[in-house]
Amino acid sequence: MHSLTPLFEPRGIIVVGASSSAEKLGAVMAQSLSNYPSPVELVNSRGENGMHTSIAAAATAIPGGPDLAVLCVPAAATAQALRDSAANGAKAALVCAGGFAEAGGPGLELDRDVRAAVQETGIRLLGPNTSGFFVPRLNLRASFVPGVAELEPGSVAVVAASGGVNHVLAFHLQRAGVGVSLAVGIGAGTDITAPDVLDYLISDEQTKAVALHLETVADGPALVDAVARLSAVKPVVALIVGQNDVSEFAQSHTGALATSWRTTRAVLKQAGAVIVDDENQLVAAVTALASRRLAPAPNPGVGLITGQAGPGLLIADALHSAGVTLPRLAQASQDTIGALLPPMTFQANPVDTGRPGPGYDKIVAAVATDPAIDVVAVYGLTEPVADLPASVVASGAAASLPFLIGVDGPDSDVERARKSAELHGLPLITGPTSLAHGIAALVNDARGQFQRAEAAAASFAWPDVQGPWDEDRAKELLGALGIATPARRSCSSRAAAHQALAELGGPVAVKLLDAAVLHKTEIGGVHLGVDSPAALDRALDGLEAAGARDFLIEKMAPSGVDLVAGVRRDPVFGPIVVVGLGGTAAEVYADVSIRSAPLSIREAEGMPAELQARDLLYGFRSGPMLDTAELAAVLVRLGDALGSNDSIAEIEINPLRLTRDGLIALDAVVINVEEDTK
Repeated sequence: MHSLTPLFEPRGIIVVGASSSAEKLGAVMAQSLSNYPSPVELVNSRGENGMHTSIAAAATAIPGGPDLAVLCVPAAATAQALRDSAANGAKAALVCAGGFAEAGGPGLELDRDVRAAVQETGIRLLGPNTSGFFVPRLNLRASFVPGVAELEPGSVAVVAASGGVNHVLAFHLQRAGVGVSLAVGIGAGTDITAPDVLDYLISDEQTKAVALHLETVADGPALVDAVARLSAVKPVVALIVGQNDVSEFAQSHTGALATSWRTTRAVLKQAGAVIVDDENQLVAAVTALASRRLAPAPNPGVGLITGQAGPGLLIADALHSAGVTLPRLAQASQDTIGALLPPMTFQANPVDTGRPGPGYDKIVAAVATDPAIDVVAVYGLTEPVADLPASVVASGAAASLPFLIGVDGPDSDVERARKSAELHGLPLITGPTSLAHGIAALVNDARGQFQRAEAAAASFAWPDVQGPWDEDRAKELLGALGIATPARRSCSSRAAAHQALAELGGPVAVKLLDAAVLHKTEIGGVHLGVDSPAALDRALDGLEAAGARDFLIEKMAPSGVDLVAGVRRDPVFGPIVVVGLGGTAAEVYADVSIRSAPLSIREAEGMPAELQARDLLYGFRSGPMLDTAELAAVLVRLGDALGSNDSIAEIEINPLRLTRDGLIALDAVVINVEEDTK
């Protein structure tokens, strides 16, 4: 039995702090739980309305004792109530009250008392500071929000950092006709966290897809591991808060934003989650994925059939923005469709049918059986003569290929279409953009499964190179990793610098060489294009004025496109790999792709495609052409290097220049862990 089974499937419940005063939390919670089919006993220290006056008395009234204690008591009384509940058989507890660590002051001590009670007793605690959870199929509604009584059972589980967001998503899913299998607000996460619930959902047969909402991440590896294991058996869609600076509000709500929004999104995507930007995308995504997943594939083909050209253009445009392919249908497919439609409609994909009419099911079949198509989106305004779900079933293609249907129209017509879709076992969404979001989720889930199918290599040995890490030694490390660097000489005197210029030939770059200086250009520590002894002397004068004692003389590299590539130890997720376009624009636009390390070649090869300026890497205006495999090898080696040496905090190549002859590292920085923490 999973440790959360007593919480989500309790054989008996005690409500501690129940009340007969309707405005109090204890009264609302008791009312919410009143329809639970297993025993529910109420505890009130004053014995109001015949309630039990002690936890022990309430526990005795439940055959076999309670599994779950719902605590509706003040923060100061919570720790003792936990101990008493555990002593009387409770294996799980829900604490909705606030006033603990998030409140500061005396709340910090109360939080320590609660943590101690959990550790001493082994009771599993959900909360504090949450509005609860609910399991509609069991009629278990441990929430102080009365509206949850109307929620119908469904196939999507909600795991939300915030109790409020938990309810928002549940109500959205209800309106979407999907419903929820389990909905949980984690709250403070003192004991039970999102990874715990995700682990529980792996074997929950009612749950077909999971909606995950995150505000903070306390244990990055645990979260990644849980998402990876769950997404291997059912889809996970993640909404991560924190793109903008809302940290002050977050601190007063459910905790400070503890990690990078961009990093969290990247590593969860790598673990198999589908990443969305808002709650509407999340609902569309889980609606699509709860019905059926696509087979793993690098680029699934989407067929789009629309009854109206305008909405079809909205859908196609949104899919294109999401990086989803609408492949041109084979000529044989177009010939079949052309015999059924008037010539003025577009028929190559998307297929514009005009108003659905006779032969619509044959059009659906022609699109679905095209060899380039892996999933079909069908959209139309509701009409009395058309039943899109029934037409899809009549095509005979729904048994072998995933479909997602989108409709719009009067509420009564939409509801009729929804009932038809439910009858035929097909997912249905309202709105062109929502349909596009649902299709994009199906495609991205398939891509994620494909990427994860290749495991990262496990064996790597740190090369025989040690610090201190000035630029010359850092580039020696890169060379040992198989990463190209320009020809160079390390010089401790002006005479040696002139000798280096003679040997290398101009033009050269002349740089200050000092492991303590990470940003040489900011102090005038770099001179470029030096091509004569006189120019070298001027450069050396400038470097000595900047405090240089040693110099690096390096052959100038050919022109090209500059990248930044690096690895660092994220405080939450551990080693991560970053690649982006170099220069200040990369910082302004945050045009980077991120993965956790170690990573596979396949995962690394997918990183350049995520960059907004990726076209610059592939022959833009006759520029150099990136060998994706070469860049992937660099990124994998950097990740492996960081993973094999715990004393290194960061390795950065900036710039890593793409030239016509390939990639070459023009500057490199290696930072030790002790330096990084100063």
